[in-house]
Amino acid sequence: MEITSSYLFVYGTLLINGNQYAVYLQKHCKLVGEGKIKGRLYDIGQYPGAIIDANAQQYIHGSIYLMDNVENVLEIIDEYEGLGSDEPQPYEYTRRVVYIETNNGIVACWVYLYNWDVHHFPEVSGGKYLDHINLNGKI
Repeated sequence: MEITSSYLFVYGTLLINGNQYAVYLQKHCKLVGEGKIKGRLYDIGQYPGAIIDANAQQYIHGSIYLMDNVENVLEIIDEYEGLGSDEPQPYEYTRRVVYIETNNGIVACWVYLYNWDVHHFPEVSGGKYLDHINLNGKI
């Protein structure tokens, strides 16, 4: 049985006010709250990449949204994340359901995870992308 969810966990550019896809999420989803997952977050340049690692000493922090129409929302966000049929393989990101920790328990959420090599990218200390780009003057 395939695991599915009506929730989406976002940790990067989809948290930035004014990003057209963040605006789309705000119109078609309900913000549920904050969440985190053990792993490492990397600064890929204009956006971050998340790698889940249950043995990591830090968390990737983000927000959880409840999607109003899962299929439509994921189709739009897939396009944004480069998962279209015209994109080169392997995709830079993969989408899968993971378990996100919240103050109220665990929530199964769709998340976009980085799928390419990260060894030459700097790690985002603290796992919070918005703090990182504010600190480094990227906004």
